Amino acid sequence: MTAGTLDRFATQVGGTSAHDETALLRAAIRIDAVITAAVGAGLLAGAAVLDGVLGTPTAFLAAVGAGMIAWGGLWFVARRPRITGPAREIVAANALWVVLSGALHAAGWHDLTAVGTAFVLLQAAIVAGFIALQVAGLRRIGRSTR
Repeated sequence: MTAGTLDRFATQVGGTSAHDETALLRAAIRIDAVITAAVGAGLLAGAAVLDGVLGTPTAFLAAVGAGMIAWGGLWFVARRPRITGPAREIVAANALWVVLSGALHAAGWHDLTAVGTAFVLLQAAIVAGFIALQVAGLRRIGRSTR
């Protein structure tokens, strides 16, 4: 993404002006919250059907889905006046999610189907994208305070 693309994304999703150095970070956190909660709702609602499709137990999918819905509360973190501290914690939690997703796949913890494997790897890649946007937002704030 170019700087101009990131600026447009930040002002459209972040809900702040282009001159606000926190806009990109706020937008990245909001998009993380919305997408994660939506996927979580799908997992929770469809756990009984998705267990066979993905190769994971229904209870596991329901618990993960509920946790992902709770993660949607990040939307409110993005509204806080001071955001850099919580944002660093969000990046760390997202990094842990990516690592644990890879471990779930590599360790064969569940008997994932081909669709389940693709889902685990795809969602980990998407979360890695959230991390990249969030880190870019933190760096932008760091540059503006120098």
